[in-house]
Amino acid sequence: MGKSTVAGWLAADGMCVADTDVIARAVVTPGSPALSEIRLRLGREFILPDGNLDRSAMAARVFSDVAARRELEAILHPRIREVWQAQVANWQVAGVALAVIVIPLLYETRAEAELDRVVCVACSAPTQRVRLGARGWSDREIELRNAAQLPVGEKLRRANHVIWSEGDLTATRAQVQHLAARFR
Repeated sequence: MGKSTVAGWLAADGMCVADTDVIARAVVTPGSPALSEIRLRLGREFILPDGNLDRSAMAARVFSDVAARRELEAILHPRIREVWQAQVANWQVAGVALAVIVIPLLYETRAEAELDRVVCVACSAPTQRVRLGARGWSDREIELRNAAQLPVGEKLRRANHVIWSEGDLTATRAQVQHLAARFR
């Protein structure tokens, strides 16, 4: 949808940004408690010979098996939340007045109640398919991942602000700058 691009622009403009996708990767590094729990609860077949999580195999499993996805979420979501909450606390102590937390599963994890405002970055379904296809995702992978999330229309309805990333990057960047200026 463009959330990582928007977050990158905000960070480049000097805003404090924590991205839960990045945090999710950090909490499953080799030797971490989360990775050990994944091995124990979901199986050794998801651990690569070098000790890293086999993200492709895990994605294939959890997006085709609701129980496995819930099991993985029970392992990861509390840890991810703990990390970004600690970051927010550190920013508050440092006097940071405005920060961004990127949470793709914001509503699914019920994290919206902890935030002052929600900005949804979105585009049309056909554009999303093109973008995810360019990352190597199959139509089936896109369908399964979308089915595991709240529909985009519902996210748009619940958000305080929307950045529509359908157009070119210049138009999207202008929306981001306008919104950031309003918040500052």
